[in-house]
Order: sequence, then structure tokens, then C-alpha cells
Amino acid sequence: MANSTDVVEDEAPPFELSVVIPARNEQISLPECLASLLAQSERGFLLGEHWEILLVDDESTDRTAEIVAAAAAGNPGVHVIAAPPLDLSDRGGFTGKNNACWAAAQQAKGKWLLFTDADTIHESGDLSRALHEARRNQVDLLSYSPHQIVTGFWQRAVMPLVFSELASVYPPKQVNDPSKRIAAANGQFLMVESESYFAIGGHRGVGPEVLEDVAIARRIKRSNRKIRFRYAPDALSARMYRTLPEMIEGWTKNLALLFPSPIYLALWRILDVLLFFGIPAIALSWPFMTSLQRGLLLLIWLRTLWRFYARVARSNFPALDCALAIAGIPLFVYLLVRSDIHHRIKKNVQWKGRSIPTARQG
Repeated sequence: MANSTDVVEDEAPPFELSVVIPARNEQISLPECLASLLAQSERGFLLGEHWEILLVDDESTDRTAEIVAAAAAGNPGVHVIAAPPLDLSDRGGFTGKNNACWAAAQQAKGKWLLFTDADTIHESGDLSRALHEARRNQVDLLSYSPHQIVTGFWQRAVMPLVFSELASVYPPKQVNDPSKRIAAANGQFLMVESESYFAIGGHRGVGPEVLEDVAIARRIKRSNRKIRFRYAPDALSARMYRTLPEMIEGWTKNLALLFPSPIYLALWRILDVLLFFGIPAIALSWPFMTSLQRGLLLLIWLRTLWRFYARVARSNFPALDCALAIAGIPLFVYLLVRSDIHHRIKKNVQWKGRSIPTARQG
């Protein structure tokens, strides 16, 4: 019996949590992310004793490798992994992020695995609270949608549109309901129980998929395991894009996969613009319109206004950013169409200097 007990103890994961950060050309974002994670070490939850960080350098061509090496120096709880070589010509293989995450997961020693992006900034106590939340709710996967940090006019106008549509397509109440088929997760903060992760194949099982977070959530839910997904500004923030070209490239990669009918959605948003500006133009320019007719047009316009901004408010963005959203519709429509063309026709997207073969996912 003693020998049997010893074997169980040897096989037990030594850490409560393993934090995995895949990083490719993240010299700008990574330092702030690492600083916020290193600050999580607290009494009863010490880095190197209760949890670990696994940094994966995914063939970076900037200073990411230097930053990763510096973070590991003098921090016994921080481990550096080089992502295995990637063959992007193999459509049944890995995308870069999945390749990096899978390499780290196989070396992780935590009971829970947290996959988080290099562009995230974690609030104090975020990790220990997340573990408590997952256990309290008895879930196998906990995912947070971060507070999004945006800069510049186009980010402030377009990002609320994207996230309001995400809130409509993936309502958290339905995602969290075991009786509903819908599943979702956000790869910026995806924490999954280790045994459940490997049972559903982990990132190896969704290797070629560009939208790996949603794919993992679907596998978790279809295996009759539980998900908890919520907006969590109390836990972390994320700066997804720093420039307009980055935002265009990023949403081109994702929009056609996030929304089941991107062209149909684009047409609805075009209708919003036509109604928003067209109704006042008709009311002001039509010379033979009666007061009653103008009053009816005003009611229709107010109804259009209310419907549009009630939808955009689901994005959880500040009121001023939501107000700018109407001006972001042309770019949003362009991104939807561009993403659909790249996925449906070109079968290829660009990200972080890589050309990624893709096929529309359901």
C-alpha cells in the first residue's frame, strides 16, 4: 500500500497552475504582461512553489527571445521553451499559436493550465481568484473576456461593433448553460483543468484551426464538461492592436470564423448606415412632406437609433466609443467582406509575418 501511495504522490502535479504565454514578435507587449504576472506571486500562492510560467518563443525575429531569457534569469518559476519548427504547408498540422501552446502544455506541471496572450495585463490577485472561481463553480474551463484597451479613432469606432456582435452571437448565459450547444472562449485568458485539456486533445486536437479558443471550448462542452465564460474587467485588460494595419490583419484572420454569416451581417450594418443618415436627409429635403409624415419619420429614426445603440452597448465599451461606432461601420463592413474572401476564396490569412492556410470553420 505504501508503494501505491508513493506512486500516486509522484504522479500528482506539483503546481496548482501553469501559465503558458505563446510569444511571437511581442517585444512591445511582453514586458508589461510579464510584469503583471510576476506581481501575482503572493503569500500562499508563490511563483515557483505553487505555480509556474512557461514562456514560448515562437520563432520570433525581434527582441522577444532576449526578453524571455531575461525574465527567466533569477526566476526559478519561469521556464523558457522554444516552439518546435512549424510546417505551415501542412493543412492538417498546426497553426503557430497551437504549435507553441501544445509544446508548453506537454511540459506543464500544473493541475490547471492558463493560456494567456502576450498582449494581456493582469490585475493583482487575478490568478488565485480565477482558480477559486473555477473551483467554486465546478467548471472544467474558465475563460475571461478582458477589458479592451483601444487607441485612435478607428479602434474606438470599430472595436465596439465587433464586441457587440460577439456578445450577440455568443451570449455568456447560453455559453455557460450545459443544456445549450453554443460554446465560446477567449484565448486571451483560457484556463482549463489539465486532465480535461488532455482528454479532449488539447491544442493538438485543434491543431490546424485558426480560432483555437472557440474550438477548444466546443470540445470541452461536447464532452459534457462545464464552461464558465464572462466579461472580466476586474481580472485583466488587453491591448489587441497598436496600429490600424494590425487591426485590419487581425480581424481579417478572425471575423469570418467568429460570425456564421459575415456577408449577411455586413448587409445589416450597411442598412443601419442608410437608415441612420437617410431618414433625416429625406425629412429635411422632401418639400411636400406634411408635419405628420415628418413626425413618423422621426419616430422611425429614433427607433433605429435606439436599436443600434442598444446593440452596441453590449460591447462593454465606454459610452463615447459606442457613440463613435456608427462611423466605424464602413470599415467594419470592409473587414467582414475581406475576412470572408480570405477564408472562403483565398484560403489563406496573414498573421505575425506568417501566411496561414485556412478553411472556413463551422
